[in-house]
Amino acid sequence: MPDIGASLREARMRARIDISEIESQTKIRAKYLRALENEEWDLLPGPTYVKSFLRTYAEALDLDAKLLVDEYKLRHERLSEVELQPISAAAPGRERRRQTPLLPPWFFIAVIFAGLVFALYLLGTTGDDPDDAATAPAATTTTTTTARQPARETPRRRRARPRKVSLRLEATGPVNVCLRAGGRTLVDSVTLESGQRTRTFRSRRFRLTVGNNAVILRINGKARRLRASSDPIGVEITPRRGRQPLSDARRPVCR
Repeated sequence: MPDIGASLREARMRARIDISEIESQTKIRAKYLRALENEEWDLLPGPTYVKSFLRTYAEALDLDAKLLVDEYKLRHERLSEVELQPISAAAPGRERRRQTPLLPPWFFIAVIFAGLVFALYLLGTTGDDPDDAATAPAATTTTTTTARQPARETPRRRRARPRKVSLRLEATGPVNVCLRAGGRTLVDSVTLESGQRTRTFRSRRFRLTVGNNAVILRINGKARRLRASSDPIGVEITPRRGRQPLSDARRPVCR
């Protein structure tokens, strides 16, 4: 497999994307993006950040993020010193503490004897007092009633919604595409032929206009189709509300 940095650089150059555009899209500083392309791992905050930055950068370039992260782990990650320590027997001091009993044997004998004396005392007391027998069923009933009370259900935590959504367009026939996000034009009134597709974009909000429904919207990896229409179709895509139709006045216009 080619070097990790070379794969990132070549993909970015093929897509004709400037490093500043990747910085704006991924929110990763340009110096860290250059460090990834040059494989200058020492300039990055640490292995955890390296893997996170590498995964985000690969997804922005529509590369296999898992493959690049696994390649980084194989080539550059090392086991920590704790993991490299051999498994050894217990420390001598701990061994001696285990061999020395905490309490002498006569203590347990005294506890057992005291328990027997106390049990005999209770038997003699309960046998002479008839009132205890009368109150015993009430106590049993109370215990049973308490045991039958259902436990309170723990409230479930709501899963946090993602802040961004990924989008890629795949043409099933000739279709004109205008795609905008964050005040920028991502696809400027380009006509895609059948089988063509855009790269994967990530944003908090997309606004899309297509000339017809001959396109598949791959949102967060899931394919979605548009309703059939002879007129241009406007769609807004967000993480919270998913796909929402846009009126003619709100549809984005390119060129």
